[in-house]
Amino acid sequence: MKITRIVPAIIAGVSALLFAGTVMAHGDVTPQVVDTHLLPSVGEKWLDQNPYRGNAAAIKIGSSAYGQNCARCHGLEAISGGIAPDLRKLDRDCMTQKDETKKAACFTENDQYYLGSVRRGKVRNGAVYMPPFEGIFNQEAMWAIKSYLESVRDVPVASK
Repeated sequence: MKITRIVPAIIAGVSALLFAGTVMAHGDVTPQVVDTHLLPSVGEKWLDQNPYRGNAAAIKIGSSAYGQNCARCHGLEAISGGIAPDLRKLDRDCMTQKDETKKAACFTENDQYYLGSVRRGKVRNGAVYMPPFEGIFNQEAMWAIKSYLESVRDVPVASK
C-alpha cells in the first residue's frame, strides 16, 4: 500500500525538477549592452544585407553578444536544445544554391528575415516567443550577431 503512494510522489517530484529548469530558463532577463565601437558605422538607414559578412571583428563581437543575449533560448554556440530554432541552420537553404544569382538573392532574403525577427521579435497568438531588440541593440550589434551565426553555420553535407 505504501509503495503505491510513494511511486506517484517520486514521479511528481522528478517531473517538477525536470520542468523547473525549462520554465526558469525563459524568465525575464535584461538584455546586455553590445559594444560595437570597433565596427564601422552602417548609418541610420536599415540595411538589407549583412555589411560585416566574414568580418573577424564583427564575428568576435557577435559571438560575445550572442552568448550574453541569445544563447539562453537559442543554445550555446547556436546549437538549440529544442526550445527555439537552431540558428546555425538559418541560411542553410542558401548554401545549396548552385546558381550564384539565386544564392545571393537567398542570402539577401535571409538577412532581411533575420533583421526583421531581431528588430520586431516573434509574437504568435499574443504570446511573445522572442522579444523585440530594436531600440536595445543598434544595427551594428544585430549584424555582428548575424556574422557570428554565419561563422558557425551548419553547412549541408553536399556543399562541404
